[in-house]
This record gives sequence, structure tokens and C-alpha cells, in this order.
Amino acid sequence: MTIRKIFKVFRSAPTIEGAGVHLKRAFGYHQVPLFDPFLMLDDFHTSNPAEYLAGFPWHPHRGIETITYILEGRVEHGDSMGNKGVIGAGDVQWMTAGSGVIHQEMPQQSPTGTMWGFQYWANLPADRKMMPPRYRDVPAATIPEVVLASGTRVKVVSGTLDGVTGPVRDIVIDPELMDVTVPAGGVFTHAVKHGHTVVAYVLAGAGHFDEGRDPFSFDYAGSGWLDLERACSFGPETVVLYAREGEGIRVTAGDQGVRFLLLTGRPLNEPVAWQGPIVMNTREELRIAFEEFHNGTFVK
Repeated sequence: MTIRKIFKVFRSAPTIEGAGVHLKRAFGYHQVPLFDPFLMLDDFHTSNPAEYLAGFPWHPHRGIETITYILEGRVEHGDSMGNKGVIGAGDVQWMTAGSGVIHQEMPQQSPTGTMWGFQYWANLPADRKMMPPRYRDVPAATIPEVVLASGTRVKVVSGTLDGVTGPVRDIVIDPELMDVTVPAGGVFTHAVKHGHTVVAYVLAGAGHFDEGRDPFSFDYAGSGWLDLERACSFGPETVVLYAREGEGIRVTAGDQGVRFLLLTGRPLNEPVAWQGPIVMNTREELRIAFEEFHNGTFVK
């Protein structure tokens, strides 16, 4: 198996979204199309209720999928399809907005005092942007955990590892979403599909995400212009974007182990027209979407 090299490394940046939710944006609008088919990854992690309780009141989506994964806390949700409920620690919400959904996501007071979760946006191809919306509630109990010989533990939401396939299947962009915990000094090797985009987002600990361990073999967007000492071991709130060439990835954990989210998907290689919560292929399609939202014909 040829191991992929790192293409570029990013640090997440603080921002405020919704009605006042403080979060870290790992990647987003300005990185299109580097992460194709993924548009955005937000990391909301705080123990201050004032930084998350305002939530994300009713708003529309079209042309994308939104994937929410909760590690700690509770989020109440509802949408124009009639879905409603609360997702908590370990749960995943996979919503295909397609032709149009109006929904809300409202964090509740966390039982642990800490709110920690993630939301990805995945793009839809032009011929599926107006597909019927669908919603998948994925409780933690339905997400298998694979324990490898190395002691590595992997929660498989989507994709297949060691013969175990996650509960989220038949998704347009053929994605993998895994929560990977590698013990101290352990090694995690995973085959990936040819040409697919591969992203790792570090949650805890630290590790090496390449074979050569050469910090000057890739572009490090998180370094300053006088940053002459560069490491190739990465810790929390770091995004590792791999090169497209290679059959797999290999991660070696440091002294404290490493935990990261692994996300892969098939690039669409299509134009992106993005305005707020709506992502289409042309500006004209955006104009139509916003007109429909304002005249009440958005939800099909």
C-alpha cells in the first residue's frame, strides 16, 4: 500500500455563528475547492452556556448535506419535514437538504457542563441538488466500535473498517466518517479510495500523520512568517488535508495517544455558488433559491 503524503495543514479559527454560538472553524468558504466535496467543518467546544445556548434558530438549506456529531451535551432539533428530537453524546444527525429544508438546532444546557460537537457540510452534485430531502437519526448505540490489534478504537459512522460497515450508507458522495483513538505509540493504517479527498481533524493528544515526518514537505497554513521551527506532530484543533495520490494513510500516536475525526469523500469537481446556508452551482440558482425562500415556495 502506498501511503499518502500531507498536502496542507490548517489551524481552526474562532468565529461566531447562528444567534451567537462561539465555535472554531476548521475549514470553510475560503478553502473551496480544496476540500471538495466537503464545504465546512465547525467545532463547537465550550463550558460556558452563554457561548452556545443561543443556538441556530430556524434557517434554510438547499443543495447540501449537514452532518452533526455530538461528543458532549444535547442539541434539540426540528425541521420542515416534521422531524424533531434531541441528540446527545455519541449521536449523529445526517440531514440531506436536497431541494430545500428549513430547520433549527438549539443546544440545551449540557449535563456535563461542556458542549462539544461538530458539524460538517457536504456538497451535493448538480444532478442531485434538488433531490427530495431526507433525515437520518443515528443514535450512539447503533454506531459500531472496532477495536484493532494495535489497541486503536474506531467508531464507524459511515464507511467500512475491518469488515465492519457503519450505519450511514447509500450517501451520494460515498463518504467515510470515523472517530479514531490511537493509544500511545500506536499506529493506525487505513486504506482509502483512489482520488477521494481525505481529511483528519485532531481532537486530543498528538501524532504524526505522515511517513516522512518532514515539516517542510507540505504547506502549513497555521504558521507565521517568522515561524522557523516547524513540527510535524499535530495536536488538537489541527486539520490535516492529504494529497490525492496514494492508497492509504498511516498515523502514529505520540506519548499521550491521539484522537481524530477521519473524513473521506468523492470529489465532485463542479463549480460552487455559495451564499449563506445555500450552496448551488450557479449564481442564478442562488437567486431562485432566495426568491423562493422569501415568497414561501422554498420547501418542495
